[in-house]
Amino acid sequence: MLRHWRPRNRVLSHKVCLSHERLPAFSEQRRIAHTIHHRHASSTARGVATALSNRSYPQNVIIINKLRTPPVVHAIDALLGHIETTYPDVRVFMEDTPQVEIPHGAELWRAGATSPNIDLVITLGGDGTILHASSLFSAGEVPPVLSFSMGTLGFLLPFHIDDAARALRSVFEGKATILNRMRLALSVYDKDLKRKGSDGDDWQVMNEIALHRGSDPHLNTIDIFVDGQHLTEAVADGLIVSTPTGSTAYSLSAGGPIVHPSLSAIVLTPICPRSLSFRPLVFPASSSITLRIGDHSRSSAGVSMDGRPSHMLGPGESVNVQASPYPVPCINRSSILNDKQIMGAEGAGPGKEDDWVRDINNLLQYNATFRSKALLRYSRS
Repeated sequence: MLRHWRPRNRVLSHKVCLSHERLPAFSEQRRIAHTIHHRHASSTARGVATALSNRSYPQNVIIINKLRTPPVVHAIDALLGHIETTYPDVRVFMEDTPQVEIPHGAELWRAGATSPNIDLVITLGGDGTILHASSLFSAGEVPPVLSFSMGTLGFLLPFHIDDAARALRSVFEGKATILNRMRLALSVYDKDLKRKGSDGDDWQVMNEIALHRGSDPHLNTIDIFVDGQHLTEAVADGLIVSTPTGSTAYSLSAGGPIVHPSLSAIVLTPICPRSLSFRPLVFPASSSITLRIGDHSRSSAGVSMDGRPSHMLGPGESVNVQASPYPVPCINRSSILNDKQIMGAEGAGPGKEDDWVRDINNLLQYNATFRSKALLRYSRS
């Protein structure tokens, strides 16, 4: 959903998506499917976001970068100098990273309940840096994310670092527009249907959750349930459950569909299935998807979240995946354009839905023939 973000005192309301306390075993599925679905629909205890900020503009800003290469170090110094000069009341934080010195003008920040509230996230790097920023706020609401490219191309990088001053001005003046990119919430259960981890402690992912056989030579056998109903038994290298944002990542490589990021949907994509008729599926964001390792599966399954390994599941163990009530609000490039620039351009202005069309053409070379790809390479050389 594309809309204007004004960093003033307000409360965001999101669709409440709740995880089940217990997952239905396969043998009991038909008997209690209705109970599980009713529990999912009626519970309202979680998922309410808090206010973005109590002031007219961001007070606490964190800068997140993946690598400390010379261009990134120079960009950090320039950003710190600009913020200190233009917005002297703003506190700037940087992530507590081992063996990395915090530059002058920044404060140390560690993720946790006692950490200062962050009003704005600034990322320097590629798409992976934004995924890392999302993981730092896995327990709740994510602050607006302002992402700058350091020369790399990506679907999540609307700004070049040269646009930093204009982009920051639009944010501090309350003119920024954001696209809420959906996240997924993951819960893990053992074979006795006991939840692993603390109650209410869901893992949040921005791209995808993947179950895979890893280095095991045997295929996984995975039972798939949707809203308490058994969908199918998958025999495959694995399964991918992705967001619309993640539809252009691992899921795309496995043959999944490309889904516009403004949609609320969950994509299920098989990885090398032992079937010619197992096609990718797209579910509404209200769906609850359970993946259970079959009792007779010849291999365990590794669970990875946005490319990070997290768990190993044996026969009888399962994961439950739902839409998270906490999306990632990404600031769009349209934030730095005035109405005259937008109206004068052909089609929608950058940061609008047309931006996505440009991305799949420029980054994926969507439907480009072999000849046009060859001409493109020749023109760049």
